Amino acid sequence: MLALYLATFYHSYITLALLLGYKTINNSNMDTHLTHIEHQKWVENFSRFGIFCKGVVYCVLGLLAFLAAIGSRKQDPSKEGSFKLILEQPFGKILLAIVAIGLVGYVLWRFIQVVKDTENKGKDLKGIIARVGFGMSGIIYAGFAYVAADLVLGNTEGSGGGGNKQMTQKLLDHSYGQVILGIIALIVIGQAINQIYKAYTGKYKKKIHQERMSSKESEVFSKVGKVGYVARGIVLAIIGYFILRAALESNSNEVKDTEGAFAFINHSFGPVIFGIVALGLMAYGVFMFFMARYREI
Repeated sequence: MLALYLATFYHSYITLALLLGYKTINNSNMDTHLTHIEHQKWVENFSRFGIFCKGVVYCVLGLLAFLAAIGSRKQDPSKEGSFKLILEQPFGKILLAIVAIGLVGYVLWRFIQVVKDTENKGKDLKGIIARVGFGMSGIIYAGFAYVAADLVLGNTEGSGGGGNKQMTQKLLDHSYGQVILGIIALIVIGQAINQIYKAYTGKYKKKIHQERMSSKESEVFSKVGKVGYVARGIVLAIIGYFILRAALESNSNEVKDTEGAFAFINHSFGPVIFGIVALGLMAYGVFMFFMARYREI
């Protein structure tokens, strides 16, 4: 799925920047349309369901990684592997179709954040970078929704890591490919640092109505949020590091996705640390459940 990020970044970054900071022929029409959409209750409910489905994906992903850490399961611990595990369950196609639809809701919420600036990031450079990040998140999860839908429709082969490397190489073949890939690497590393920073400062609680939780819920929420953000930050940092190596060496073989990051952790630090990170990703999934219910949308 990193490949989707790389393949769409060049065109989508320009589009998102125009939406955020400049006037285009269709900008006012889009703004008016989204103003109408975002005040409809179904959009809020659909967005919350999307966040919930993101939590399901992370819980399954963390479970697969943990089982791989203890040697109980050989299936690839990736988001695509998570979808395949859901597909294997009773009524798997129905369950995966529901997840795919839910992820579309998450994508819708992300693009409303971009265009309407519901997070109040503003139009200065820092705000534009943050909102472009929301947009890229939306694009990535649109890719996940597509893969889930593709599996539901019967394509069980998947894209695989080879496809990621091929698409990365296509980007590197462009005259400014290394620069673009380097920018992507810095964005991913910056996001990793931001995740860990939020865990340390407690900023992951922002816009969460914690006062509505019971004392036990609040305690669990705080713990899974802190652990989950650290684990996600670690995985993103490793992915960003290898993207940067690919950019510096102009070598697409250096790129690693989530599965590659897990393999790196397991090989470099051992199954115990790998298992802890896996549990952390499951914690992040549980945090998404809290977010789906209690976050301000």
